[in-house]
Amino acid sequence: MTPADLQQPVLLSLLGAGFATAFLHAALPTHWLPFVLVGRGQRWSLPQVLGVVAASGLAHIAATAAVGGLIVAAGLAMDQWISGLLPSLSAGLLFLFGAFYLGRALLRPAIMAGGPSLALSEPTVSHAAAFWGLVAMMAVSPGEVLLPIYLSQATEGLLVLAALTLAFAAGTVLGMTLFTVLARAGWSVLRLERWARYEGLVLGLALILIGLLVVLRQH
Repeated sequence: MTPADLQQPVLLSLLGAGFATAFLHAALPTHWLPFVLVGRGQRWSLPQVLGVVAASGLAHIAATAAVGGLIVAAGLAMDQWISGLLPSLSAGLLFLFGAFYLGRALLRPAIMAGGPSLALSEPTVSHAAAFWGLVAMMAVSPGEVLLPIYLSQATEGLLVLAALTLAFAAGTVLGMTLFTVLARAGWSVLRLERWARYEGLVLGLALILIGLLVVLRQH
């Protein structure tokens, strides 16, 4: 099935939800604070920092897409044995993930990232080591919150999955870039961290809404 086979409003809604979910996920301090601190320690310019941010964000999404592809392949293999299982399974997973993030946000307060400011000392590692360290940090931690969305679109074809991956990449890189620039510019890191306080709540609601879209499309 190609994107043309889907109703355009539904496809655009799913891509928009995927972009928004990736953008909100990028608000976690782990997605921008290390770049601010390492960039400061290495005395990188803003273009250098943003280059590392872009490379790391793309590595993060590439790892997510690889894991998502394995999940999709497993889901399609299962769907060959049990017809019609995949849409219900993906919707159920979206609801479960959404409920998990909602519950965690309501029951446990977010841990605020922070710590003592770093003095501008001479870099202790090479620029190449710092670059690849940040890229590897993001590459080995695929976005688990994005994986159920891949499964929900498993039967829609490679073009839809590719479009979804591009939406994830755009949301992730844009979010990481925005929060890194704001923090580096000194726009009160503590204010930025308020996004992390509500990230679980917003992500939970977004995943549940995507699950509802999957259910509605079945009917």
